[in-house]
Amino acid sequence: MKSNPEPPQAAAPEPQDERVQAIPVWKKALSRPELGALAGAVLVLSFFIVAASGTGMFTPAGIINVLQVAAQLGIIATAAALLMIGGEFDLSIGSMIGLAGILIAIPAVEYGWPLWAAIMLAFSCAALVGCLNGYLVNKTGLPSFIVTLGFLFILRGLAIGVSRLLTGRTQVGGVSEHIPGDWLATLFAGEVGTGLFTWMATQGWIATNFAGNPVVTGIPVSIVWWLGLTAVATWVLLCTPYGNWIFASGGDKNAARNSGVPVHRVKISLFIFTAFSATIFACIQVMDTGSADTIRGLLKELEAIIAVVIGGALLTGGYGSAIGAALGALIFGMVQMGIFYTGVNTDWFQVFLGVMLLVAVLFNNFMRKKAMEAK
Repeated sequence: MKSNPEPPQAAAPEPQDERVQAIPVWKKALSRPELGALAGAVLVLSFFIVAASGTGMFTPAGIINVLQVAAQLGIIATAAALLMIGGEFDLSIGSMIGLAGILIAIPAVEYGWPLWAAIMLAFSCAALVGCLNGYLVNKTGLPSFIVTLGFLFILRGLAIGVSRLLTGRTQVGGVSEHIPGDWLATLFAGEVGTGLFTWMATQGWIATNFAGNPVVTGIPVSIVWWLGLTAVATWVLLCTPYGNWIFASGGDKNAARNSGVPVHRVKISLFIFTAFSATIFACIQVMDTGSADTIRGLLKELEAIIAVVIGGALLTGGYGSAIGAALGALIFGMVQMGIFYTGVNTDWFQVFLGVMLLVAVLFNNFMRKKAMEAK
C-alpha cells in the first residue's frame, strides 16, 4: 500500500534587503536637518501671534517687513549653509559687504562710471577674494576660521582706507540718481509685482493710504533674491552630483578625495559663492539706500552662521540644508521685528538671538540622536 506523498513545504520567505524597505514618513522627517528650524519657526510664530496681536505685525505691510529682514540675512545664510556643509567657515562675509558697497559707489559717484560697470567691478573683486580664501585654506591647511578671520580685518581695512583715500570720508551718497535706466542696477533695486498689488488694492484686499495707493506696493527685490537663491541651492544640494560632492567634502574630505571628488575645487567654488552672496547683499543695500558705508555688514557673518546652525547644519560639516538656513533667517526676522512691534526694548534682541542659538544646537543634537536610534 502506497502512502500519500507529503505536500511540498513552502519555502521560507527570504529576508527583504533593508536598502529597499519602505522607510516610514516619521523616520524620514527625523533625519531632515531643517526639522528643528521648522519647529522653531512655528513656535516663534505662535508666540508672536499672541504677543503681537493687534500691533500690525501680521498685516500685509508687517509681513513684508518681517520677510525683508529675513531676506537680507537669508541671502548670505544660503551661501554660508553650503560652505558649512562643505566643512568650512567664512568670517569675511560682513567685511565683503562693506567693501563691495564702496566698490560700487565710488566709481559711479566720484568717477562717473556706469553703475553696471561698478557692479561688475564689485563682483570681480568678490570672485578674487573667494579664490584667495579657498586657495589659502587648501594650500596651507590652516582652518578656514583663521584664514577668513584675517580677511575680515583686511577687507574692512581696505574699505575704510580706499574710501578715505579717494573721497576723504567713509560714506558715499548719490547713487540713487545713477539707477534709472541702468540695466544691471534694476536687478537689485525696487519691487516686483507692483501691478498685482495695485489691482488687489482696487479689489479691497489690501488697505490703501490717504492718496488711494496700496500700503504695500510690491514685493521687495531682496525677497525675490532670497527665495531664488534658496531654491537653486536646494536643487544643487539634492539633485546634482555637485551637491553630493559638497556633502562628501564636508563629511570626510580624505575619503571624498580618494573617491574622485575634486575637494579643492569644490571648496574654492563655495568660498566664491559666499563672497558673491555678500556682494548681492551689498548691491541691494546700496540701491535701496542710495549710498554706501564702510561700516555696513558688521557682524553679519555671525548672524549668517547663527541662521545656518538654527537651520540644522553641523559645525563639523557634512550635514545641513539651504531650506533650514532659510527657516533660520525667517526666525531671525520674526524675532527682530516681533520685538519692535511688541514694544520690547531692542537692546534685548541679542539676548534672544544667543538663546535661540543655544536652544537650536541642543534641539538639533537631540533630534539627531533620535534619528540614529530610529534607524
